[in-house]
Amino acid sequence: MQKRVLLILSVVLLLLLKFNAAQATIAYGNLNLALQTDTLGSKSSILVVDENQHYLVGIKLINLKTKATAITDQNGVAIIDFTSSDRIEVYAGNTLLLTTEVSKGKHNSITVSGKNPAIAALKPIRLLYDQTVNPKLTTTSTDAVYTADLTKATVTSVKSAITGRLAGAYVEQNSGRLGSESRTDGLYALLSSGSLGSDAVQLSLRGQSPTVIIDGVPRPMTIFNLEEIESITVLKDAVSTAMLGGKGANGVILITTKRGAKGKQTISFTAQTAFQKSLKTPNALNAFQYASLYNEARVNDGLTPVYTNADLQAYQTGSDPIGHPDVNWEDVVTKPQSRFNHYTLNVSGGNDFGKYFVAVEHVDQTGLFRSSDANTYETDNTFKNFTVRSNVDLQINKKLSAGINLMGRLINMNDPGFGSGSILNQIYATPANAYPIYNPNGSYATTSNYQNNIYAQAVSSGYIGTYKRDVLADLFLKRTFNEITEGLWLRVKASIYATLAENTIRTKSFATFAFNPTTSAYTQYGTNGTQSNNTAVTQQGRSDYEELALGYDRNFGKHGVSALLLANNDNAYSGSDLPYTLRGISGKASYNFDQKYVVDLAFGYNGSNYYPPAGDFKYGFFPAMGLAWNMEKENFLKDVKWLNGLKLFGTFGKTGNDNPGYFVYIQRYFDGTSAYFGATAGAQTSIFEQPLANPNITWEKANKLNIGLQGTLFNNKVGFSVERYSDKYYDLLMQRGKNSALIGQNYPIENIGQSRYTGWDFKLNYQQTINKFSYFIGATGGLQKSEVLYQDEVNQPYAWMQRTGQAVGQRFGYIDQGLFQSQAEINASAKVEGYTAQPGDIKYKDLNGDGIINQLDQTVIGNTKPLLYYGFNLGFNFKGFDFSALIQGAMNRTVYLSGNTEWAFQNNGFGQAWEQNLGRWTPQTAGMATQPRVGVGANINNYATSTYWQHSGNYVRLKNLELGYTIPESITKRIGLQSLRVFTNATNLFTISAYDRVDPEVYGSSYPIQKLINMGVNVKF
Repeated sequence: MQKRVLLILSVVLLLLLKFNAAQATIAYGNLNLALQTDTLGSKSSILVVDENQHYLVGIKLINLKTKATAITDQNGVAIIDFTSSDRIEVYAGNTLLLTTEVSKGKHNSITVSGKNPAIAALKPIRLLYDQTVNPKLTTTSTDAVYTADLTKATVTSVKSAITGRLAGAYVEQNSGRLGSESRTDGLYALLSSGSLGSDAVQLSLRGQSPTVIIDGVPRPMTIFNLEEIESITVLKDAVSTAMLGGKGANGVILITTKRGAKGKQTISFTAQTAFQKSLKTPNALNAFQYASLYNEARVNDGLTPVYTNADLQAYQTGSDPIGHPDVNWEDVVTKPQSRFNHYTLNVSGGNDFGKYFVAVEHVDQTGLFRSSDANTYETDNTFKNFTVRSNVDLQINKKLSAGINLMGRLINMNDPGFGSGSILNQIYATPANAYPIYNPNGSYATTSNYQNNIYAQAVSSGYIGTYKRDVLADLFLKRTFNEITEGLWLRVKASIYATLAENTIRTKSFATFAFNPTTSAYTQYGTNGTQSNNTAVTQQGRSDYEELALGYDRNFGKHGVSALLLANNDNAYSGSDLPYTLRGISGKASYNFDQKYVVDLAFGYNGSNYYPPAGDFKYGFFPAMGLAWNMEKENFLKDVKWLNGLKLFGTFGKTGNDNPGYFVYIQRYFDGTSAYFGATAGAQTSIFEQPLANPNITWEKANKLNIGLQGTLFNNKVGFSVERYSDKYYDLLMQRGKNSALIGQNYPIENIGQSRYTGWDFKLNYQQTINKFSYFIGATGGLQKSEVLYQDEVNQPYAWMQRTGQAVGQRFGYIDQGLFQSQAEINASAKVEGYTAQPGDIKYKDLNGDGIINQLDQTVIGNTKPLLYYGFNLGFNFKGFDFSALIQGAMNRTVYLSGNTEWAFQNNGFGQAWEQNLGRWTPQTAGMATQPRVGVGANINNYATSTYWQHSGNYVRLKNLELGYTIPESITKRIGLQSLRVFTNATNLFTISAYDRVDPEVYGSSYPIQKLINMGVNVKF
């Protein structure tokens, strides 16, 4: 089937090229001449753009002196007579945007704020498969963010860049780790599940993990050169994603890269350097505090103390750094700050024949760990990125156009040989008095209890280099057939993508020595200098994509019609897995009457090869429809002066999620352990079947309803949008809770689950220009609630134990009632099953009143209110200065603290203790205690999942702050520059959180989130 599709596409390509061979020859023959043509050479032309350099169409200019008027064309250019002293008024419709003077020259331009609702209403909305549509002429639910906002954050991840900027998109950063997207599990996992990979930044679009589509093609990439992105659009409803068929249920992140435009060549170079500093990390106790608390913990457990008064004094005074060390391992192993250097070079331009955009990027980011001058190689964790992109569009003749996108990316990452994550875990698990860094003879120190050395792990364990290569190419040809009927066109598109990652392992062993101060003897652990040299491919994949599209766009008086019919084939290969293929047809039709009433119909019909029967495809049909009403066009609203636009819209449809797993309908068999049969038969490998196959597996599905109202008010100064959605997901794949181990196998996954996500998305923005002062204020956010409608859970004896009816992923545990203050209180309370409580232990609520605390008393814990997430952005421009700020946050969320960085003396009593553990319960501090009594090792009562360790996760973060200054044009022209801008910005500058002991997003032993202070310069030639 794939070969047939490729053959059909090849034939179409040949026919299109042959049909236009003569015209193409003439065009190519004049290529050099055409590229030298300057389309903006007129001395009376003015280019109107926004801050993203988008050409603005339909903008009216009025010369106040001569009263001459002009309207910008499709290239954003207006032809109007003026002199340098004339003042020009700029209008969008009847809305005055600004009044300005334009210097007379060969290239004249006016920049207006894209934050203005009147300008936003002119920007076409990007949809699937390279569709664009007037915002008034669509029923879909979308939101977009553009280059100028994306590049304000000093990040490499697309998901980090859109934090707090898109309605309906909730972003949570789970780690500050460098280059996390590059550590993926392969193309199949990414493409089949819609996941964005193992990125440290998790993006949820109305509660789901959306599919990523780049320039019309599914791509598992979210690490990006942000300067090469034209826009990022989220598609949230059924109509906007219906054409994806079985990949549309989770929504879409649509990334569109920049393209060249008709005009003079522009060269833009940006150089930035940032300083990074970790935000909150756990505060460990020093050696004296640790030893004192450890003695107390042993006494609480009925054991004898191990540290004498002399030991405690030595720790307190630091008189014996070898025998009584006090090492802050975080300070020893990690740096107080690191750097982030970023360089980009963009070149764009074009004319009537060809348009081009070329971008080159280099990122050089260092990490947390210190290095040693004794090494000739780097042991710090680092991230380096080299990217080249070229987007070229050719208008071969009046009917035939073509384009090609090329991208190549090299990513080099480095880690200490012991691994960054492992070293962080060791830092947070090793107490300050465990061992010194060095012994008296200069060797790495340790003890018999630890037999390792964290500093040696960081600088003497060698290194692991990860090298990742990504290459992609997109090619398309488009032919218009206006000679048949106006507005008809045909497009063929093909794309390939390949990725390869390999590790070069240069790890080496090191010896540590336990020093006995009494005998001066050394006990060696490990060996020195044993080196491992190995190169292994850790990820390999490729994909190809083919598309054939037939479109029609035309207006008949007051009637507007557009339609798209498309067939595509998408293959993904990951490692040695068999290919995952998704193919089918889809379509969309739109009709509007007088731009007042709009109807959208869309469908997807596609299938995947991961369903039975073997070697065939299982297809699904996913339809959707939408209606919109531009109410401001009605007679009863035409005279409402304060209302400029008001659209009521709604969609409903069935969407799918192709999540079958890897051939789960086939009963699979695995090698087992060896068994002995007979006296001489020897070992025989056993074979077992696992898990049970599911021959009835099918698509996951969602019925999605979206209703919205959006408009502009008060002479287009205020824009707003509010939407209500209700999405029911069904046929969700899960394993039955009512299963039995008696059959000797795991139950299969089945299409039995149901859940619902409901909520509100909102967006509000205000922009105004007063003389030369332009400012804006905006807000985005969402309110989201989920509910498990059905899951095959075990029979629960009490209603409070049921998962059905609760939020998806709801946490369950005990409800704490504070700490036991006395033995009398313990005697009068319910008993914990299998545990004898002591004063200072956590007391739990006996929900069923049987006098026993056990699993029957576990219930819903955590915030059950809808999640509220939001972003506020504001800024201004005045006489060359520009300022912007983004404030982002969330409410009705909780954080759960546990493990080595929360509890003292874990790891069988050899773990670290923390500042918060000083607030433990003692008879003297009973009324003020913030933690239960301390003990050595795990405590099945105190460390059970409960509300005691749960805290508010509400926070407000100053996510971005930027201040820039553009040198006056009168100065830059003298030195041959188009523009020169210097700027400084900050990311994660400060945070206000309801529970401020930890960072509200990254806590525990995770790689800490980074605060960045950045300085940069942008030069345009």
